[in-house]
Amino acid sequence: MRPYEISYGAAKIVTGSAHLLTTNKSKILIDCGMFQGKNEHLNHKPLGFDPREVEALLLTHGHLDHVGRIPLLYKNGFRGKVFAHPATFDIAKVVLLDSAKLQVEDYQTRLKKAERVGKEHLVTPPLYTPKEVKEILSIMDKHIVEYNVKTKITKDIKATFKDAGHILGSSFIEIEIDGKNQVTFSGDLGNRFNDLLPPPQKPSPTNSLFIETTYGDRNHKDFKESKREFKLAIIDTLLSGGNVIIPSFAIERAQQILCILKEMSEEGTLPKESKVFLDSPMATKVTAIYRKWNKFLDKKCQKYKKHPFEFPQLHLIKTTDDSKKINKIEKGAVIIAGSGMCTGGRILHHLKHRIWSKKNAIIFVGYQAKGTLGREIIEGAKFIKIFHEEIIVRAKIYTINGFSAHADQRELIEWIKEFKKLNKIFLIHGEYDKQVTFKSVLHNLLGYNAHIVKMGEKIYV
Repeated sequence: MRPYEISYGAAKIVTGSAHLLTTNKSKILIDCGMFQGKNEHLNHKPLGFDPREVEALLLTHGHLDHVGRIPLLYKNGFRGKVFAHPATFDIAKVVLLDSAKLQVEDYQTRLKKAERVGKEHLVTPPLYTPKEVKEILSIMDKHIVEYNVKTKITKDIKATFKDAGHILGSSFIEIEIDGKNQVTFSGDLGNRFNDLLPPPQKPSPTNSLFIETTYGDRNHKDFKESKREFKLAIIDTLLSGGNVIIPSFAIERAQQILCILKEMSEEGTLPKESKVFLDSPMATKVTAIYRKWNKFLDKKCQKYKKHPFEFPQLHLIKTTDDSKKINKIEKGAVIIAGSGMCTGGRILHHLKHRIWSKKNAIIFVGYQAKGTLGREIIEGAKFIKIFHEEIIVRAKIYTINGFSAHADQRELIEWIKEFKKLNKIFLIHGEYDKQVTFKSVLHNLLGYNAHIVKMGEKIYV
């Protein structure tokens, strides 16, 4: 039997990564992520395969859309080995516990509303709870892998994890079947221009490549220019007696922003009397993990031997009461808080207290999806609603687009060029229209006839 792969997520969509590889002797799964956004309902559907038959799970990195359904694997009988970079295990623990907490909170809110109208039986329970996550983590058969070390996975499968440069611990995985370099899974490839992590490593020859296409249709704004624009926005606002609000994702983006602010502190462009608040318990936990695995960061961050992020003006906020105290500061505050798209979390409270004032600035450093409050603001909304209160938007709004943790079209093409031998390319992890664009570019520039993977489709590798 020829080895084959079936994708049970991230096929013609970005999220829900789950790729089952079957050989004559083995079944292994690459990632088991949560569906997000408009595809969230798919999380409540059957996995599509029997987890009891899977011998091993290989994790490319710790983002929710790559690890978020792991508890469902265990609840459905998986007891195999789990292989990942040590930083990925650390980040995945934080991500899964946070996901479980949010699910339980959301369930309790929906249940209360349903009970008032006698429809509590229609409320879908959480996929898993924090208690279940802790139990699963305690029985997980973890196998830590190092970059560039060939590791035996099953009787006929060996894998080499290489640095993907996307987030800390992220990997692309080269898989040998019976001694042949058969298939490579890119995971999410990083943007080589980010000052935080090194660029993706060069790949080895392979027969089949499954590659992400999140930004297969576009190129990012220049990083150096974005960084310069970011610094100027901070300096102008603080020197004018205002405050800066930065909605940020807890993993990678928050650490990248801290790295830039530390650089500003070191070079003297961040006013000494200003205060920087990291007001996100999750981001604080992840930042501690980045400090722990400092040796995997880019040399620009490693040069700060004591700590790649800490500086005199930085304050880590843990409690809700401490978060509320920030609102009393009249000027000179830089507040980094989640969520990155302003869909919930502490950022809403800071926007409520600051966005109505002309002296303040809101700096968006990440993608804002349609239907989110962040998207409303960057599209020029004059008024927004926060906690059922209508608030005027007077703060200066900055949208800085060069900080993506994903490779863009140009970088994806350049990485593919590194392969000395490549027979087949399969497109995953992207919206269909972006994949169609990337497929065309691949054909025109490199002569490859790439295939866009469908959900549940059997692909021989």
